Amino acid sequence: MSFLSPQRLTMLVFFLQPVAFGSWLPRIPDVQQALGLGPQGLAIALLGLPCGTLLTLPFAGPLVGRIGPRMAILCGFVLYSIATSLPAFALNPAMLFVALMLAGSTISFVELGLNVQADAVEKATGSVIMTTSHGFWSVGIMVGSLMGSGLAALGLEARWAIPLVALVVLPVALVVSNALPVFAPEAPRQEQQRSVWALPSWALLGICFFVFGITMTEGAMADWSAIFLRDALGAESGIVGLGYSVFAMMVAAGRFGGDSLKKRFGAVNTARICGVLAVAGAAILFIAPNTPVALFGFAIIGLGVSVGFPLAVTAAASLTDRTASANVAILSFVALLGFLVGPPVIGFVAEHFDMRLGIACLVPVLLVSLLLTGRLATKQRAPAANPEAEIPGVL
Repeated sequence: MSFLSPQRLTMLVFFLQPVAFGSWLPRIPDVQQALGLGPQGLAIALLGLPCGTLLTLPFAGPLVGRIGPRMAILCGFVLYSIATSLPAFALNPAMLFVALMLAGSTISFVELGLNVQADAVEKATGSVIMTTSHGFWSVGIMVGSLMGSGLAALGLEARWAIPLVALVVLPVALVVSNALPVFAPEAPRQEQQRSVWALPSWALLGICFFVFGITMTEGAMADWSAIFLRDALGAESGIVGLGYSVFAMMVAAGRFGGDSLKKRFGAVNTARICGVLAVAGAAILFIAPNTPVALFGFAIIGLGVSVGFPLAVTAAASLTDRTASANVAILSFVALLGFLVGPPVIGFVAEHFDMRLGIACLVPVLLVSLLLTGRLATKQRAPAANPEAEIPGVL
């Protein structure tokens, strides 16, 4: 892998990480039907994923800072590939909750390592790759979703299809992860010597509240897009997986253009443009009369939320009250609260009213995110003379 620059290696591992999990998403309706779950019961079971992540993140931040992001990615990938296959084997709602909790626990280490790695490469080279890296992540989860839909169309059960995808991806991921540059563990300055349990600064809280609505929407799309198309619009099983695929494709497109937009308009203005699109997309879904209009709504939402989380990661990592890994861990903790709150809110509303009103719950939180885009302002780093050159400060 020596022929790939550190920037491209980072983007490649971002692509590989979500493929196995993406193959699970189109199978959620199948698992729901097999276990006989209603929207509310499924919503409770799906809480396992964010619960596992939330329980792990307070410890993941200091650990990643101590062992370095590359080692966290390598170790996390092995555990994640095993854990992400477990939900398909669940025999009852309790087993599904526990399996998703284990998957969420392993995902937290891998994704935190990825974000810290991308930030370290940016700082060392002066290049801007965070949003593009997350674009590759979106392509990865889209590819995984399409693979899951394809294997479902071939009649392969979820319990065999998801482990098959994980088994194919894992060896490649380990080779690529092993080739990542090794950064020295973070050494906090005196002003960064704060307990991981200390309250975040006001600056970090503003960034966290901004990203809450973004990730709540992303979680809602992952968990409910297929069910929305089936229940609200009567889409057939071969079509329901397209909602998330379209959403993920447009998230990827937005992220690939995000770094260019950030350079041209700045982080704040880029986030505001996308925030308006996200609100519009949620409104389109609410009133969608048929599947094509709904797919258009998924596309607009995907563009709208595309750059939110990567811009927030860069803003949080630039704060000096804690180490970058600690601030990104806190941001990830609050971001996962979006995933924690989103699915049950939509599920409870859908259970007592309908799925359209459940999706409409995204509009007010996206409006809050739009109002908080000003919190993403950061000082620009001076670019390195040669971003492709060997990274200084790497062991």
